[in-house]
Amino acid sequence: MSFASETKNELSRVETEKKCCQLAEISGFLRAAGSLRLVGGGKFRVVITTENPAIARHYKKLLQEYFGIETRLEIGEGSSVGKARNVNHYAYSLTIDPDNLSEQILRETGILLVKEGNNYISDGIYSGIVKSKCCKKAYLRGIFMGNGTMSDPEKGYHLEFVCRSEQLALDLRRLINSFVDLSAKISKRKDQYVVYMKKADYIRDTLAIMGANNQVFTMEEIRIKKSMVSDAKRIANCDTANVDRAVEAAMRQLAAIEKIEKAKGLDWLPEKLREVAALRKENPDISIMALGELLDPPLKKSGINHRLARIEELAGKISL
Repeated sequence: MSFASETKNELSRVETEKKCCQLAEISGFLRAAGSLRLVGGGKFRVVITTENPAIARHYKKLLQEYFGIETRLEIGEGSSVGKARNVNHYAYSLTIDPDNLSEQILRETGILLVKEGNNYISDGIYSGIVKSKCCKKAYLRGIFMGNGTMSDPEKGYHLEFVCRSEQLALDLRRLINSFVDLSAKISKRKDQYVVYMKKADYIRDTLAIMGANNQVFTMEEIRIKKSMVSDAKRIANCDTANVDRAVEAAMRQLAAIEKIEKAKGLDWLPEKLREVAALRKENPDISIMALGELLDPPLKKSGINHRLARIEELAGKISL
């Protein structure tokens, strides 16, 4: 099961107790996953479709709790777009008929509005539904369960909502950005508008806002593991680079000592430099720090580096 599916399953178990939040969540889900059918006499049938059975059960229960209606649940063949072949996928549809308060539900959720005495279907988020912070959270949860998805944090960070209209995308971005430290963007994809986030912190906070707390912990565990692996690789690369530099320096030092020995003899060097040159010849593979500890009295790394640099400088002045 994908990370997005696990997130939606967890959200479907969130108990929304406040009536205002129940309405906001229903409104968000209906806006994302609902469609309208005219059945004559200017009346509507509402059909809400999802491919997640847990979500279908959740909203069947929520509609019953808030509006006191029993919706008809039907199972059909789901879309195969983007799905593996030879795997059965089902669509779960909740149908609300005119005699089951369909028009009242559309009006209360801010989808069916009146202007100049005429009904019209709005294409954004009705502001009266999301006045309070708790209702904004509920609306966001509903719309995510209807049209939201996200990538597996193991592979990358991307969370998005696919919107049918530009107005809905603009309103949703405004709603998301009303939360402190959240920022969403919009892109157009064919005839749809996508509200998305790619920053891990934004996605984590959005999951927490919607109520997917277990998924927040899972995501943080993945982030910590990825960070540890990245740090280990960086340290390993750094260690490798340090070893390479140390080997290169030792070879350069040995070449300088050999040049002086052939041209002048090591006795030509001052006593302190001669002592270090002899130790380096005898111990070509040890570190500068270890080389300093062989002296009596021991010499710090900076002191050894200074003497070896002086040896290389003197060797550079000798012509063979």
